[in-house]
Amino acid sequence: MCLAIFLSACKSQYVIKTTEISEIEQLTADVSYLASDELEGREIGTKGEILAAEYIAKRMEAIGLEPKGDEGYFQYFDIHLRSNPHAEKPAPGDPVISGRNVVGMLNRGADKTIAIGAHYDHLGYGKEGSLYLGEPQIHNGADDNASGVGAMLLLAERLSKMELNYNYIFIGFSGEEKGLWGSKHFVNNSTIPLPQIDAMINLDMVGRLRPDERISVHGNGTSSVWNEMISKADNGFTYTFSPSGIGPSDHTSFYLVNIPVLFFFTGQHSDYHKPSDDVVHINYSGIQKISNLIQGVVMQLDKVDDIPFQKTKDEQAETPDFKVTLGVMPDYMYSGKGMRIDAVREERPAHAADIMAGDVVIKMGDLEIFDMMSYMKALSEFEPGSTVKVTIKRGDDEIEKMVTFTKK
Repeated sequence: MCLAIFLSACKSQYVIKTTEISEIEQLTADVSYLASDELEGREIGTKGEILAAEYIAKRMEAIGLEPKGDEGYFQYFDIHLRSNPHAEKPAPGDPVISGRNVVGMLNRGADKTIAIGAHYDHLGYGKEGSLYLGEPQIHNGADDNASGVGAMLLLAERLSKMELNYNYIFIGFSGEEKGLWGSKHFVNNSTIPLPQIDAMINLDMVGRLRPDERISVHGNGTSSVWNEMISKADNGFTYTFSPSGIGPSDHTSFYLVNIPVLFFFTGQHSDYHKPSDDVVHINYSGIQKISNLIQGVVMQLDKVDDIPFQKTKDEQAETPDFKVTLGVMPDYMYSGKGMRIDAVREERPAHAADIMAGDVVIKMGDLEIFDMMSYMKALSEFEPGSTVKVTIKRGDDEIEKMVTFTKK
């Protein structure tokens, strides 16, 4: 059972009540508040970001985590933007965006610590980074990433009741959507000695577990212990693994300072970075099940004295530079041959060619597509305006479509 936080009748105020509610009720309350219209999309530097940070801090306090920010639970940072992108440093009068990480610690008096993190910021009204084509609307970001914060708080609640050999530091990052700002600031200004952090577990978009229970785990190549620990902790998932420590979320900041990382993710979807990413689509029992897996990994970690770091082949560093777009959202959970399409964007080349969600791209021109990397390499071969025969697999049928590429 969990100690509940409820919103009072007066908006933006919290009342800690001794009423005990179930874990799933607390998880639902956490995600629902963070993804509510009142927070206006939680964009860094806005009132909504501040309200979200205050809520997370109150939850950490209720759980009994020790404040580990610079001021209580908060670690503040400023990002100085440059009006002239070619300037070496910001000029007087250039804008400054202020953000805050939220940091709490489960202190077991150990000399080693595991970090568990999730970014809580999102896109606000979607003026930057949105895939929505209409007028600006609130982007609530229920899956991205109220779901990850909910899972982080759930794990903090569970681990607070356990005897453990590691300390655990829980971090709600801001500025992830702008370029991992909060996590970069944390590793450069860690509120505990950075060498004490033995590993980092990142939760980003864990709210859409599918019926086949496929989950993506990145970073399993960053330590020699990860695969065995995941195997021992497993409770029936189907996995898509990516060994690299480099990826589009906050674990990257930790990997780049030689800390082993794991990143858990239930896949992109047609609501990604759109106003429709809302709580109605969240699979709360799926978040619980993913939390069970991570708790199992933690229990395995607690039995070892060392989590050795190892460098991985960083696929992102080798990503080809391409000028064109097909206008689709890839299915990053797909492990078969080709590139499976999760969603097709309107008024883009794939949509004009009658290519649909669920189609698998297996050939572009004379280039065969085996996976995501070969797909991106193929795109790098084409110029805007070029028309290419694209072969797709739709069910058991192979279909050829003529696609005219537009600029990326």
